[in-house]
Amino acid sequence: MARLARSIPLLGAVALAAAISAPALGQGFDLRSLFGFGTSPSSPATTGTVSPPPGATPAAPEWSGEPGSSGHPEMTAEAIRAAAANFGGCIAALWPLAERRGIPREVFDANLAGLTPDLRIMDLMDAQPEFTKSIWDYLDILVSDARIENGRAILAQHRASFDAMEKAYGVDRHYVAAIWGVESNYSTQIGDRSVIRSTATLACIGRRQDFFREEFLSALEILARGDVRPEHLKGSWAGAFGPTQFMPTSFKKYAVDADGDGRRDVVDSVPDLIASTANNLKKDGWVTGQTWGYEVVVPQGFDFLLADRSRALTMREWEKAGIRRAGGKAFARPAALASEASGQRGNSIVRAHSASKDARERADDTRPEPGSSARDDKAFLLVPAGVQGPGFLMLQNFRVIMKYNPAEAYAMAIGYLADRLRGGDPFVQPWPRHERVLTRAERYELQQHLAARGFDVGEPDGRLGGRSRNALRQFQSSVGAVPDGFASGAVLERLRAR
Repeated sequence: MARLARSIPLLGAVALAAAISAPALGQGFDLRSLFGFGTSPSSPATTGTVSPPPGATPAAPEWSGEPGSSGHPEMTAEAIRAAAANFGGCIAALWPLAERRGIPREVFDANLAGLTPDLRIMDLMDAQPEFTKSIWDYLDILVSDARIENGRAILAQHRASFDAMEKAYGVDRHYVAAIWGVESNYSTQIGDRSVIRSTATLACIGRRQDFFREEFLSALEILARGDVRPEHLKGSWAGAFGPTQFMPTSFKKYAVDADGDGRRDVVDSVPDLIASTANNLKKDGWVTGQTWGYEVVVPQGFDFLLADRSRALTMREWEKAGIRRAGGKAFARPAALASEASGQRGNSIVRAHSASKDARERADDTRPEPGSSARDDKAFLLVPAGVQGPGFLMLQNFRVIMKYNPAEAYAMAIGYLADRLRGGDPFVQPWPRHERVLTRAERYELQQHLAARGFDVGEPDGRLGGRSRNALRQFQSSVGAVPDGFASGAVLERLRAR
């Protein structure tokens, strides 16, 4: 599902104090909406079952007429206008491709006759908003008391569907519910743009036409097959739809008909939605019976150069290095986690189901050996707030969540919300809430300073990914500072002074 985020850098990374490692648009989840940035207006409950009152939703803003900030030749104002003028011709030229896929002419005409491009998408595609939220603010927003309460209600309401999903796929229900909660706030913020119009626009105009041509044709296939009703195929400006925000190509790959009605309806069928989301996770290498990660206490004097996603050690090895689970708890798998959680919940223990052979082959070396214990599980150490904040040992399922949306902060929010839905406690250790998050301009400046001193940050862009953090660690180590990779104001001042 999160293939969009890995394929196109539509959004800049959120400035989460070095927690984000990639653009944060997965199944259409637009982080700008969390922090009050300009995004397309959307109405709650856009599943087709509830309509806003007449006049309640303002008209979408028009294209600004400005060129895209990417500098791509297809994103100049002139190129956008020229492509828009030929929109009808472009659509007509796509018919042979649709025909080869078995899409009936009547379906093609019914959905495209008189269609006009949504040029406002051109502004959204190249938007570079100034994110200044910290990872702790981000988690506060996404793992709120209200979201936890609503998620538990969803789990209770649809218990039978979650039971069937766990039996079929071996994916812990709390993670599926957490994705549902984070992606659309449990179906209340899905998006109201026509997926056909959005993908058709992007297939004919702008800098990623080849990519979106496939999404457009896949969306037509969904309608031709009758999986989702045309009036319900609505979502984000990039074409992601449904409560867990499938891109059309991801829908084709992962969607399943769990309720047996002959349609794979991830918009209006809860069984299909839950099973399809679980199937996505399973096929991406989900490890049944394993958690996502643990909050840990990092001891004083620890070598933070070990905090690297490429360095996976067993829990036993991390314990030898002085790492301990926060709260004095033992490293445990979900069955034990459920029993240790406050507020026991019946049926919350995941059934053990063996992963399929193809999933095993795709998994990396953090997958546990058969018959091993939690202390044999492999994990990497993540310190999103540096030495001042909590540490986390991240397991294989954290990596799977990042395939759904490749942002560390997103995956942390999913794992943390899943734990809270299960009845788990809040994080034990405090965040450095006194720290000011660097602005995009300051992050860009920090990268420039590092590059000028010979540290490899790649092309400076104001996004603090893994490469920039490694460079920052190397700089910190070279000046005798704790190499935690945390981009603080103090580090920037030190770079300016040298």
